[in-house]
Amino acid sequence: MKIGKPEYMKKALLLSEEDQQKVMSRMSGKLPKRLFKEKLSVEEAIAIQLEIEEEQLVEWRKNWAKIRKQDGEKKSGNASKAAAKSAEPASQAKLGAPASKPVTRVTAVKASTGVAGAKAAVNKRETIGKPATAGKAAKPGATSSKPGSKT
Repeated sequence: MKIGKPEYMKKALLLSEEDQQKVMSRMSGKLPKRLFKEKLSVEEAIAIQLEIEEEQLVEWRKNWAKIRKQDGEKKSGNASKAAAKSAEPASQAKLGAPASKPVTRVTAVKASTGVAGAKAAVNKRETIGKPATAGKAAKPGATSSKPGSKT
């Protein structure tokens, strides 16, 4: 394997010792074996590795652009389907179907509670989405009431 472009050899020579070690740690395949058998110098091996990484980066960018393009086509396809669905004439809609209403959460209250129960239901409706708070704090030294425990 030969160095394709002399610019990679120049880049390899300009790298610091630490950067050379990082590039050498990323080597795989036959390249480290050739370096170990001293068929290549360290600078040549680093230059070849830099060239390989550059080729892989170009290929990765090309594949990523292809994925983005496909994703954009899916999104535009879904948007056009949604637009076509919302533009459906009312005559094609099911006859007698009830109009959609906004959904609200209301807690059930026992019928026997009367006015106090209605106030509780109003209070519960107001607290939806707020964090729950404990009514009473636990007493210090109180033990839990587990089945079978003796207190």
